[in-house]
Amino acid sequence: MFQKVMIANRGEIASRIIRTCKKLNIPTVAVYSEPDADKPFVQEADESYPLGGSRVNESYLNVEKVLEIAETAGVDAIHPGYGLLSENGNFANQIEDKGITFIGPSPKVMAMMGSKVEARATMEKAGVPVIPGTASAVSSKEEAIQFAEEIGYPIMLKASAGGGGIGMQVVASDEELAKAFESNSKRAEMFFGDGTMFLEKKIVEPHHVEIQVLADKVGNTIHLFERECSIQRRHQKVIEEAPSPFITEDTRQRMGEAAVTAAKAIGYENAGTIEFLVDKDQYFYFLEMNTRLQVEHPITEEITGVDIVEEQLRIAAGEALRYQQEDLYIQGHALEVRVYAEDPKTFYPAPGQITGLTLPEQQYIRHELAVDGESFVSPFYDPMIAKCITHGPTRKQAISQMVEALSVYKVEGIKTNLPMLIQILQHQQFQNGDTNTSFVDMYYLKEEAK
Repeated sequence: MFQKVMIANRGEIASRIIRTCKKLNIPTVAVYSEPDADKPFVQEADESYPLGGSRVNESYLNVEKVLEIAETAGVDAIHPGYGLLSENGNFANQIEDKGITFIGPSPKVMAMMGSKVEARATMEKAGVPVIPGTASAVSSKEEAIQFAEEIGYPIMLKASAGGGGIGMQVVASDEELAKAFESNSKRAEMFFGDGTMFLEKKIVEPHHVEIQVLADKVGNTIHLFERECSIQRRHQKVIEEAPSPFITEDTRQRMGEAAVTAAKAIGYENAGTIEFLVDKDQYFYFLEMNTRLQVEHPITEEITGVDIVEEQLRIAAGEALRYQQEDLYIQGHALEVRVYAEDPKTFYPAPGQITGLTLPEQQYIRHELAVDGESFVSPFYDPMIAKCITHGPTRKQAISQMVEALSVYKVEGIKTNLPMLIQILQHQQFQNGDTNTSFVDMYYLKEEAK
């Protein structure tokens, strides 16, 4: 096992990784920007080093500085968390060049799955169902219109290198597509340095369901069942649950097998997630693969008893998987909500000084905290304050536990999305388990507008 691990990340995920390292008696190294100097993860690590700067490109994305600290601290492995450098193949290559282990998949696999066009072609070849769409990049709006007329509207326009909803737009006509193609291509070029676009058929009433996979270096691959991630605003998840209340047992089994097939097809190693769209008739289609730990991994841990971060560390250290597929089964139901510093009516970030923090303390509640009661939520980063996770024997009980927990939850001094989360959890449509990706637009926003 590793002698010392650096966490090249911040906030709640840095704290989460440190916690498992402590369990395994592995010393940890944190790196932090100027605004994060007082955050919990900095104190929780055995050693902490300043990166300087406030913006991510000055600090957490400063590969040269991160690697300099790694050498100074004498680490033999780096965990990238999620976001930031977690899917940066160049960073992973430079780590390996210095004789340090990158806790994640190979740079080659990251690059393959990072391109939506290449990922789609790879999955199609492996026999994993894909959404009808362009097999390669679309070079012009004229070509896009021609293809759209062949498969029919509505069409989902996507940036090949996109993420977080950037460069993504649904269009319903030739006129809309022509306008959206140029604007989204320019935006993708600005954010990702790649304006390549492709098209997919828009799935009607889709559920966003993802499968967690683990794969070791000796050819073993398993899945840890699914997570329902359909409660989203601006294509970003806010409430997740496991297992999905929508899919059938037959669909669960077939999706799990498809996810394992996908991971094996690319020679995947470590933890990853295969994301699918599932239509109202239970047909599922490959959406993308996240070649890293997911924000919502705790709910999978709750229903399986598997510490995914521990498995990441063991796999990266060369150990074989300690589980076989038949060892795993679903235990109860888990929910995760993301508590953000944001205006619940507009979804705009609301950074500022937290003056007080009250948390529910029941045994069935798990907290993943990015802040404490005296933290300043910076405008430079994602405004997540914390994740709150509940785990009960049934879905109904897990929801009840979460509503009770959030009614106690108080973040003083700034606006948060807590009212929105409670309102969604108490909505009859959510409680019925019918939560496709249009839920927030169809129910929450419409009711807010009344």
